[in-house]
Amino acid sequence: MKTLALVGMVLMAAQDTPEKPKTDEKAAKVEAVTLGGGCFWCVEAVFQEVKGVTAVESGYSGGKTENPTYKDICTGTTGHAEVCKITYDPSVITFKGILEVFFGTHDPTTLNRQGNDQGTQYRSVIFYHTNEQKEIAEKIKKELDESGAFKNKLVTEISPLGKYTKAEDYHQNYFRRNPGQGYCAFVIAPKMDKFRKVFKEKLNK
Repeated sequence: MKTLALVGMVLMAAQDTPEKPKTDEKAAKVEAVTLGGGCFWCVEAVFQEVKGVTAVESGYSGGKTENPTYKDICTGTTGHAEVCKITYDPSVITFKGILEVFFGTHDPTTLNRQGNDQGTQYRSVIFYHTNEQKEIAEKIKKELDESGAFKNKLVTEISPLGKYTKAEDYHQNYFRRNPGQGYCAFVIAPKMDKFRKVFKEKLNK
């Protein structure tokens, strides 16, 4: 809980990161970013409950293999990460708000690992869609490192979005459709309980 609180404080204190909810006509259009923070089932479950997020899609990005499958990704040799393409309304939640949830719901200091999930496919990564996102992400990563919010240095990769492949249909909406499945019950469910308590002001319900 202490780490999550520090993450929120650092991001709120970033006064010189000029980003406010956009309310003009152009801002009516949604924006998107692609994030990896371990198993995409976890990332999807979290962002599906964030106010202002309009869609979450699980997929693969960051590798060279054309049209990779889940079986390919699980080998850890394709270079891809399990990611979620998150579409959001910037008039409701800013990109900085998206990153607050992102950094607060996974460990960005463990290289190619989240809990018992190990491999490059589970790396912490921000695949930005715009240069503005790149600048904000790099600045916030630096501020989090300098703040000591995490005991160790962040290893989160920040790269432009390259080729992206949507994951197989059975991966979409996974936690909601399979709450009793072992990984969902013992890994995702406890994580969601903690997320809902810490980020209750950002929940869409």
